[in-house]
Amino acid sequence: MTDSFKLGTRGSQLALTQSQQVADVVVSRTGVPVELVIIKTRGDLIKDTPLPEIGGKGLFTLELERALISGDVDFAVHSLKDLPTTDPEGLVLGAIPERVDPRDAIVGPNLADLKSGDVVGSGSLRRRLQLLALRPDLVVNDIRGNVPTRIAKMDAGQYRSTILAMAGLKRLRIERSDIHPIAIDDMVPAVGQGALAVQCRGGDERVLGALASIDHAETRAATQGERAFLREFGGGCNVPAGCHIWWSGSHYSLLAVVGDDSGLVQRFSASGPDPVALGLTAAAALQ
Repeated sequence: MTDSFKLGTRGSQLALTQSQQVADVVVSRTGVPVELVIIKTRGDLIKDTPLPEIGGKGLFTLELERALISGDVDFAVHSLKDLPTTDPEGLVLGAIPERVDPRDAIVGPNLADLKSGDVVGSGSLRRRLQLLALRPDLVVNDIRGNVPTRIAKMDAGQYRSTILAMAGLKRLRIERSDIHPIAIDDMVPAVGQGALAVQCRGGDERVLGALASIDHAETRAATQGERAFLREFGGGCNVPAGCHIWWSGSHYSLLAVVGDDSGLVQRFSASGPDPVALGLTAAAALQ
């Protein structure tokens, strides 16, 4: 038995920040040191092609999963929205910590201040369709890079505004007067947005026991419902769909959207006691 854990992570600033936050909590609750191991993924290496064109889901996770299976690391931290909706054989989600702000945000001039023809940067089909449903007079162009890179491209004038996840902005402690959160009713988040996933080998009781200390039952339940919704579409980054489930105090509530090639965005909302059932109901309604 070793006296420390190895945590696999991507090397971006956001990934390292998220992984260090998880490591710090594991250390504080278990007393076991955690070493970060940086692993490059295919998504990190291909920087000039839109994500849907190079595979979408799995681009930022496959190499980390291989390191887990081989035993090179004990667990890996992902943004849950990057994970495929089915677990590879032998791997499980050992913890889903409490979700932070799930909303998207427009950085730069707000929606009401953008002029007709202004260019907004987004690499997400989900964001593109929902933005154009709100402002069909805007132009949405693809943008790649990590959070600071995207903001730098906007500041350099390549885009008038860009859309990013509030969770990433908050985790990186980026504070600007031109960050404008978008209401979930106006832009439904990606499945799992705002949540982290800590993946490990099934049956590794030492690691699973440590990770149980950081699991958040409410977040796990809600995101299981969201992932059930997306799994019904067999989808990932190439499916312009969003789903958000939250606990309302007495029941779970769901808001979901799906778009098509024509730009049509369909919406569905529901509430009930079982988030997975809600996700499956939404998928059936929007198919």
